Amino acid sequence: MNRVAHKTPGWREVQLADIVDQDSPICYGIVLPGDHVDDGVPVIKVKDIAQGGVRTAGLLQTSPIIDAKYKRSRLIGGDILLSIRGTVGRLGVVPNELTGANITQDTARIRISCSETRAYVYQALQSDDLQVQIRDHVVGQAVKGINIRDVKRLKLLLPSGRHAQRYIAELLKTQDTAIQKTEQLIAAKARHYSHELSRLISRGQHPHGHIGAFADEVSTRNRGGNEARVLSVTNSRGFVLPEDQFERRVASADLSNYKVVRRGQYAYNPSRINVGSIARLDGWGDGVLSPMYVVFRLDEDKVNSDYFLHWLNSHEARQRIKNSAQGSVRESVSFSEFAAITIPLPDTNTQTAIARYLNALREEVDLLGQSVAALKTQKRGLMQKLLTGQWRLPAQDNAEEATNA
Repeated sequence: MNRVAHKTPGWREVQLADIVDQDSPICYGIVLPGDHVDDGVPVIKVKDIAQGGVRTAGLLQTSPIIDAKYKRSRLIGGDILLSIRGTVGRLGVVPNELTGANITQDTARIRISCSETRAYVYQALQSDDLQVQIRDHVVGQAVKGINIRDVKRLKLLLPSGRHAQRYIAELLKTQDTAIQKTEQLIAAKARHYSHELSRLISRGQHPHGHIGAFADEVSTRNRGGNEARVLSVTNSRGFVLPEDQFERRVASADLSNYKVVRRGQYAYNPSRINVGSIARLDGWGDGVLSPMYVVFRLDEDKVNSDYFLHWLNSHEARQRIKNSAQGSVRESVSFSEFAAITIPLPDTNTQTAIARYLNALREEVDLLGQSVAALKTQKRGLMQKLLTGQWRLPAQDNAEEATNA
């Protein structure tokens, strides 16, 4: 932990257990909540905690008898929830409407009655420093988790003045609000893109053609060893370096039998194309892929590559690919099976016009995504400075002076 705050008057290092309500210590919830019971007691699971909030609808409801055995972990509005098993480190604040609900053993309840301190601690728990502390205490193999005693021992730096705590928490919450609103705008723009994609391509009353009419498989091997950039294809990020995906290099030392993929060509994993692992190589120069991949190129006199890429993002494309995979070995899709799929195929001028419009919509989403990334980076920087006392802003100093007067 950064110790700067120890040199700043009015700051101290505390353990989480030192600042929670002593009559409601940090605890986990129900070990076996049982089957859903209509009109029972709502129980919050890890999956119900997301982006600082807690889902209120569709919660599991346990029987009052089971809940009574775990009355220590009942919730009130404002409680902080921390996931401690499975996806460890997820945070949420309990809304008032869930007062009286309970939690599972995978979640810890942190109750702090002082609203200023509670808001500050919630922000501190999101910081890189606290998240690293949490990860450092994770144990287990099949199911990873952190023990309650280690949650209680988490250390943070705390300004003694409530005004300072509130000022810092409100400033960081402003960042949260900006991030949340931008993410909501991204979701709305993405829905509009999907609607337009369906309207212009899938429901466009276009003639259809087989993929094989404009696509050819490429099986160039890296015999000379000229290409050393090993890539893989994911269903969410397209082409990536394997070490970014798996945190280690997973390729063979001998790359001579790997398939070469050129910029602008497509590739997919035959056993994962049914979940979307297909992409065009745009963000990298040439690279190589495991021999199991299928690589193909398009005849751009017959099809606009951007148009084809948008079609791959459509529900229609995903469904046609899944249908091709059904009944085959391991639900894999060979290139011959992929080439037999038909797609809406208007003339190339219409394809180009559609692609340009859809490109503009995607660019809006991508730019907003960059804005969110910048806001998150900015918040991390603010947290590093504000939660350690490295930055003392005028409003914060004035608030502390008023408190001490």
